[in-house]
Amino acid sequence: MTRAEKEKFVADLTAAFSESNAVVICDYKGTKCQELESVRALASENGAHVKVVKNTLAMIALKNAGIEGLELKDTNLVVWGEDQISTCKVADKAATEFKNTFALKAGALEGKTVDLDTIMAMAKLPSRDELIGMLLNVWQAPIRNFTIGLDALRKKKEEEA
Repeated sequence: MTRAEKEKFVADLTAAFSESNAVVICDYKGTKCQELESVRALASENGAHVKVVKNTLAMIALKNAGIEGLELKDTNLVVWGEDQISTCKVADKAATEFKNTFALKAGALEGKTVDLDTIMAMAKLPSRDELIGMLLNVWQAPIRNFTIGLDALRKKKEEEA
């Protein structure tokens, strides 16, 4: 890459990191190409992005985006996205699926560095759609119970008659 290409790449990456609410750094050493492609496919399904970036370029982009405190060493894969939960889920699922070669290293949520426990906790939270489904289920429960009670009362009255 020429210097101009690197500058454009860093500018694009800085813009992407600035717009994202979650950035997760993963170690992918030893991960096969097919496995990385499945991680990329999973990320695109969940609205996240995955890229292997040189450490120096990634550090410059992270610093320009206002994300401080992440150390990049060895081989790194960056997962980022607007939705914090789905981004953490993508990284955690990949780390679980390819546990011998893929591992979480560091992360940042809303521009602040967080520990791995926070990332894993975020990955275990239900997604927005799941939360909406739970809420609708709670709202429908009284109506459902009322209709079940009325039906039971109807059956009882029919048996008595």
